[in-house]
Amino acid sequence: MQTILLSFQSLGVVYGRLSTAPLYVFGSIPPKDFKSEESVYEYLSFIFWTLTIVSLVKYAFIVLRANDDGEGGTFALYSLLCRHAKVGLIPDDKTADDVMHYEARSSNRTKIESRARRAIAKHKSSHYLMLFLALFGACMIIGDAVLTPAISVLSASRGLQRSLSDIKFSSSERTDESIYRDFKKYVPLPSACAILVCLFTLQHYGSHRIGFIFAPIVILWLLLIGGVGIYNIIHCDSQILSAISPTYMYKFVKNISLESWRALSSVILCVAGSEAMFADLGHFSKKPIKMTFVSLIFPVLILCYAGQAAFISHALSPKNLGDVPEDYNHLYKSIPDSMAIPDHVHHLFTVLSLLASAIGSQATITACFSIINQCLALGCFPRVKVIHTSNKIHGQVYIPDVNWILMVLSLGVTIGFHDTKRIGNAAGMAIISGMLVTTCLMSLVIALYWERSLLVSACFLIFFGSIEAMYLSSSILNIHKGAWYLVVLVVLSMTVMVAWHYGTKKKYEFDLENKVSTEWLTNLSLGLGVSRVPGIGFIYTDIVTGIPAFFSHFITNLPAFHQVLIFVSFKSLPVPYVSPSRRYLIGRVGPREYKIYRCIVRYGYCDHTRDTDDFEEQIISSIGEFISLEEHDSESLTSPEGRMIVIGRQSPEGHALIPLHDTSLNAEGSSSSNAVTEWNPPSPMDDASGKGKKMKKVRFMLPDNSKMRMSVREELKELVEARESGTAYFLESPMLH
Repeated sequence: MQTILLSFQSLGVVYGRLSTAPLYVFGSIPPKDFKSEESVYEYLSFIFWTLTIVSLVKYAFIVLRANDDGEGGTFALYSLLCRHAKVGLIPDDKTADDVMHYEARSSNRTKIESRARRAIAKHKSSHYLMLFLALFGACMIIGDAVLTPAISVLSASRGLQRSLSDIKFSSSERTDESIYRDFKKYVPLPSACAILVCLFTLQHYGSHRIGFIFAPIVILWLLLIGGVGIYNIIHCDSQILSAISPTYMYKFVKNISLESWRALSSVILCVAGSEAMFADLGHFSKKPIKMTFVSLIFPVLILCYAGQAAFISHALSPKNLGDVPEDYNHLYKSIPDSMAIPDHVHHLFTVLSLLASAIGSQATITACFSIINQCLALGCFPRVKVIHTSNKIHGQVYIPDVNWILMVLSLGVTIGFHDTKRIGNAAGMAIISGMLVTTCLMSLVIALYWERSLLVSACFLIFFGSIEAMYLSSSILNIHKGAWYLVVLVVLSMTVMVAWHYGTKKKYEFDLENKVSTEWLTNLSLGLGVSRVPGIGFIYTDIVTGIPAFFSHFITNLPAFHQVLIFVSFKSLPVPYVSPSRRYLIGRVGPREYKIYRCIVRYGYCDHTRDTDDFEEQIISSIGEFISLEEHDSESLTSPEGRMIVIGRQSPEGHALIPLHDTSLNAEGSSSSNAVTEWNPPSPMDDASGKGKKMKKVRFMLPDNSKMRMSVREELKELVEARESGTAYFLESPMLH
C-alpha cells in the first residue's frame, strides 16, 4: 500500500517534467527542418531511442540502483566515492580521523584494495576532479530549475493564446491573422508570469502535499495526450510506429547538416526530467519511481510522440503541404478538430496544459532543493535555512531563500527571452550536461563501489557518454541562441560553491593551526587563578580536539569560565543519515574534577539534527549517560584527548538523567531534592525550520537508583545544578542553517 501511495505522489512531483516535455519537444524544432515525411520519421526515431536508452535503461534500471541509502543525485554518487575510494575533500581534523570515521573504516577493512582505488586515493588531482564534477552537476540542476519553469509555462501559454484567438476569430468579422498576432504578443507573458509566481508560492507546502494536489492533474494529462496520440496514429499515419527502426537515425546522420545537427538539441528535451528521477529519490523510493515509469510514463510518452509525429507527417504529405501553418508542430495543433465536442476538448487541453506545465517544473525545483541541501551538509554552499517538510521521509526539504531566487531568475528568463526555442536551447544544454556528469560519476561507482571490472565501467562510460556527448555538441552549436544564459548561471553558481568550499577549508585549517592544547586550559585555571562561575557554557567550534583560539582569547581577557564547559562540534559525514544511537560522541577534556566535556554531533547530508528545539536537552542527557557509562563502557574510542563514548543507548542502571516536561510538573511537584526546574533557553540550532519555537520548561531528575555509585551521582548532581544556574553560548561562527 505504501508503494502504491508513493507511486501516486511521484506522478505529481517526479514525472511532471517528463510528462509535459511533449509541449515543447517538437515545438522547439524549427519548422524548416521538417522538409518531408521522412524527416519526421527520423526525429521520432531519435526520440524513441533516446527515451529508451537514457531514461529507461540508464536511469530506471542502472542509476537508480546506485542510491546512497535511498538518496539520489550527483552528491549521493560523490558521497559513495568519498567513503569507498577515499576521495573526500571535506574539511576534517586528520588527528581525529579514527574518532570521526571509525565505523565506515571498519566496514571496509575486509575489502581488498583494488589497483584503481589505490591509484585514485593516491593522486590528489583526481579528488579535485570528482569534487568539480559533483559541483558542476549540482550547478546544472540549479540551472535547470530556473529554465524548466520558464519553458514549460511559456509553452503552455502558447496553447492558451491559440485557444483564445480561436474564440476571438469565431466571434469576429476579421478573418486575417492580426488578431492572432495580438494574442501572441500579449497573452502568454502575463499568464506565464502569474503561473510561475503561484508555482513557487506553493513550494512551502512540501513534496508530500504537492504530490497529492498535482498527481490527479498529471493522470488526466497523461490520459489526454495518450488518447490524442492513439487517435492521430490511427487516423493520420498508421505507419508511424515503423520509425522506431534505427535505420532512420542512420539516414539522418548520413545526410547530416549543420542546421539539422543543431536541431538535435531540441530532441534531448524529450528526456528532460530523467535526472529528476534520480535526484528526487530521497523524496520517495526506488521501487515506486521505477514501477511508475515502466508501467505508465514510458508507454504513454511513446504514444504521444508517435501521435504528434503522425500528425506532422500527415500535414507534410503532398496533398496538404500547401496548408501547413507556421506552428503546426505545436502539441496543441495535433488535437483533432473532428471530435464530437472540439471546443470543449481544446479548452480542456488548454487548462490541463497550463496546470501540467506548472507541475512539470516541480520535479526540477524539488531536485534543486535536494541537491542544495546536500551541498550545505558537505560544506559546499552558503548556509541558508532548510525546512524539512516531512517527519517520515527525511529527504523532503524546502529552502525559502533558494525558492525566491529561483522564482526571480525564472521570471527574468521568461520576460527577457519570451521565446521557447531560445529557452529550450539553454535547457537542453543543462539537461545533457547534468546527465554526462552522472555518467562519469556512475562509471567510477561501478568500478570502485560495486567493484566490477574496469572493462564494465569503461563500457558504461563509452556507451552512454558517447550518446550524451553527441547531444552536448549539438547544444554547444546553439550557445549564441539562448544557451549562453545557462553558461552565465553556471559560472555564478559554481563561483559561489567553489569560493565557499575554499573559504570553509581555509578557515578550518586556520582553526587547526591556532588551536590551544587542553593542558593550557587546565594549567591556566590552576596557575593564574581563573575563577569558575555557576552555570553551563556551550562552546561551538568546528575543531574536534584542543581548545579553539577564540575561546582562549576570551579566557585571557576575562579570566573566568563556567562551572561546566561543553565543547560542541558538528561534523558532517559522507553518508545520508547517521542513526540517533550513533550520533553523539562524548568525552572529557582534562581531568574529571574540571567538569569539561566534548560533544561531537555527527550527521549525514540528509539529517536535520540542527532543526530540533530540544537540542540542549539532548546534549545534557548525553553527557549524563556518558558519566554513567564511563567506568564500565566496552565500546569506548581512543582520541588524542582520551576516551570517547558513543551515546545513544541506555546504561545498565537505567537513564542517568530523567527529563520531565511541562505536563509532568504538576503531577510530580517540585519539592524533590533530586529535581531541578528551569526555563530551557533556545539553542543556536533552534528555529532552523523558520517557525518560532516556544521555550520549553524542562526538569531533570536523578533516578532513585541505589546501585549508582556515589561519585557518579555527585557528578550528575553538579551537572543538574549547573544547568539550574543558567546557560551561556560561545559561538565561533554562525551555526544556523
